[in-house]
Amino acid sequence: MGKVVYAEGIQYVSGALHRPKKVEGHSHGQYLIGTHRSAPTTNPDCTRLYIRNADTYVRKTKPSSDELRVRAMFSAVSRAASARMQNIATLADDMAAFKLQKDQPGGKTTFKSYIWSLEKAAYEQSNG
Repeated sequence: MGKVVYAEGIQYVSGALHRPKKVEGHSHGQYLIGTHRSAPTTNPDCTRLYIRNADTYVRKTKPSSDELRVRAMFSAVSRAASARMQNIATLADDMAAFKLQKDQPGGKTTFKSYIWSLEKAAYEQSNG
């Protein structure tokens, strides 16, 4: 395994260091991802770098029925939440309801997550 030695002042590298360009919704190029683990360990070299070529990835299996169901649910909820956040007629009421539940236990902390939870509940109720 390779080893990374950092210059003076750099403690570690973490996250996506390079992302491929998107062309027509698909990634083309290489990912360069760095990970750093700060947990106590006997190995002091806890940083790893990964490279993946986005052009060569080809899915080998067809999406399962569960995956297709989740994709359909995500698409429907995403469209409904976006439309609801842009609907001026209900925006004031939604904002007031969000502020009332925000500081409650189990309350949604962002307006977007609150609207998503409402639309997901509505989707699940209408689709069983």
